[in-house]
Amino acid sequence: MSSERKLILRHAGTVLVGQLAAMAFGIADTVIAARYDDTALAALSVASATYVTVHISLMGMLQALLPVWAELHGSGNNAAVGRSVRQALYLCLLAALIGMWALLSPSPLLSWTQVPAVMLQEVRDYLSVVALSLPAALLFRIYGTLNQALGKPKLVTVVQVVALLIKVPLSWVLVLGVDGWIEPMGLVGCAWATLCIHYLMLALAVWLLRTQDFYAPYRLWQRIERPHWATQRNFLRLGVPSGLTIGVDVTSFTLMSLFIARLGVVASASHQIVANMTAVFYMVPLSLSIASSARISYWRGSGNAHKARLAARNGLQLVLLMALMLASTLWFTRQAIASWYTQSPAVSALAATLLAWLCLYHLADALQVFCVFALRCYRITVLPLLSYTVLLWGVGLGGGYALAYRLDLPAGSIWASHSPVAFWQASTLALLLTASALLPVLWRAAHRRHHAAGC
Repeated sequence: MSSERKLILRHAGTVLVGQLAAMAFGIADTVIAARYDDTALAALSVASATYVTVHISLMGMLQALLPVWAELHGSGNNAAVGRSVRQALYLCLLAALIGMWALLSPSPLLSWTQVPAVMLQEVRDYLSVVALSLPAALLFRIYGTLNQALGKPKLVTVVQVVALLIKVPLSWVLVLGVDGWIEPMGLVGCAWATLCIHYLMLALAVWLLRTQDFYAPYRLWQRIERPHWATQRNFLRLGVPSGLTIGVDVTSFTLMSLFIARLGVVASASHQIVANMTAVFYMVPLSLSIASSARISYWRGSGNAHKARLAARNGLQLVLLMALMLASTLWFTRQAIASWYTQSPAVSALAATLLAWLCLYHLADALQVFCVFALRCYRITVLPLLSYTVLLWGVGLGGGYALAYRLDLPAGSIWASHSPVAFWQASTLALLLTASALLPVLWRAAHRRHHAAGC
């Protein structure tokens, strides 16, 4: 194995542990809500879908700054890294204001998607609490992105693991209560636990920034400058398309949850189980993509286009290998996984069927997310946005809606009707088309830049 591949794998492994710890927040909430009652689990499916749509889209704007800081790091300009991070705080403030407004005003979305009345109050209560956690979550994302860009993700992972160890018992106590001591809060208890954990993580990040010698060369704690408009424009040119791209990706997935809610509690609960597994699996190619993009941008910043191209090739190989391994494992364990999540036979049976489709879905998802992150290193951000909009919204979400609600297909057809399976079928096809469209663009971008640099 080449040294570059080993470095990407080591970096990705560290990022993955932290990402899985963060994703375990959602898994824990799902399991705990399921033990409260099926209605809480179904409401969590809708509420978390709404929160994730807003949260991940805005985090995508900030995550898009990774190539900027990695290139500055590669060029050896440490002071410029600090200035750029301070300028990013203005973008973070704007993102937090937009996100809080969206989460505190969910009624139009919930009405449009026709969420059943039995879930509405629990969904609104959940969103009103997690909205307050958004500023801390976005500030921590800046800290995480900075560390990933500098190739030092270990401290971020430590914070995320510590947070998980606190989050699980806190959610359990707040949701289910303690006999004679604490009254159960139901689903909103998950939201209060999330709020507490995000501010704890931010406090730990600030403490590390203040006390660790590693950060000293970057002069992060100098007085914040006024907005530098040329820098802000560059941030927006990179961050807005990237954030919108992730927003389309997330909404194509989370709107699925809202549309599936019309099919009832069993459909929503089973979809929530598979959605959790999808998010966990997604962390593997995401971590490899983050690590690869940091290396690609580092070598671009240092002026070595050949090594940037090599990092892209190694990252793609690792993504493909890991995706095949995970999909194969899921195929043979899908029944056991579904039974572990829930005690309901109906929910377990439907979830197992959806997990079978997840095997192919994950392969396509892994390829396309790597392409998006690698293309961002070459400042190609609009094309992924257009591809996502047409394919994930049009083919995936639109096609799934048509299959589920508009078409009355004959019995025995491979395409499902009046079932959440329809959405997973259409979304899998959309991701396959997306990966097929973006892979050639990435190859041409890396090849063209490679020769343009005279290497």
